Amino acid sequence: MQKLTRFTAAFGSMAVMMVLAGCRQDMHDQPKFFPQRGTTLYTDGRSVRPQVENTVAREQLRQDTYFYTGLVDGKEGDGLPFPVTTEVLKRGQERYNIYCTPCHSRVGNGEGMIVQRGYAKAGDFHIARLENAPLGHFFHVMTYGYGAMPEYAAQVTPEDRWAIAAYIRALQLSQHATQADVPAGAHVEPLTEVAEHEGLSAAFIQEWHVPATAVTGTPDNEPLALPAPGSDSTKPATNPAAKQPAANPGAAPKK
Repeated sequence: MQKLTRFTAAFGSMAVMMVLAGCRQDMHDQPKFFPQRGTTLYTDGRSVRPQVENTVAREQLRQDTYFYTGLVDGKEGDGLPFPVTTEVLKRGQERYNIYCTPCHSRVGNGEGMIVQRGYAKAGDFHIARLENAPLGHFFHVMTYGYGAMPEYAAQVTPEDRWAIAAYIRALQLSQHATQADVPAGAHVEPLTEVAEHEGLSAAFIQEWHVPATAVTGTPDNEPLALPAPGSDSTKPATNPAAKQPAANPGAAPKK
């Protein structure tokens, strides 16, 4: 019994020592810098040190300012900073279909799926202003945002933004394609025939209209017009002012 008592006392003392050792505040109280806070360690009082002179952080050299901004002397430039190839257009199409079609749609008429479900009308690439806009405009908008559109610099790399801009231009040209726009020997046919060859319904080529629940004013400052409780939001718009002009299906080269 006496041995058991001594063992219990020794074990208890060891447990207390372990607990006290675990309460040391060395890691908590160690000297360290906090971002944007001052310090007495350096004479200038700043904890964040200035960048070393004549050095550039990785991936921040950016000597080609046009490649990273789309601007020339503060104005939107035209043309791509690298040659346009089939691979570039395919990459642009892939990135466009991922990031742009929810708002702008596959044909670029600004009536993507979320617009059809009540979101603000997106930009229509087939209006005269955007058809005549320089490629730097599309890159700049993707980089910094515009109106209701947020910036996509974090999601899309600069090279992919230029590829998307090139594809947007090709998409604009496709809506007005003629036989003279394709290589000799290639055949151009209306999208209605393309849809028929692909086994699609006739409704696939019908005009697109903004649903009645969508915004009909400027997308920057107009609130969303939500359907009234119990109303059928799937019915087509009856107000002519709510309908937007549809993109011209045009013609497409036959593959």
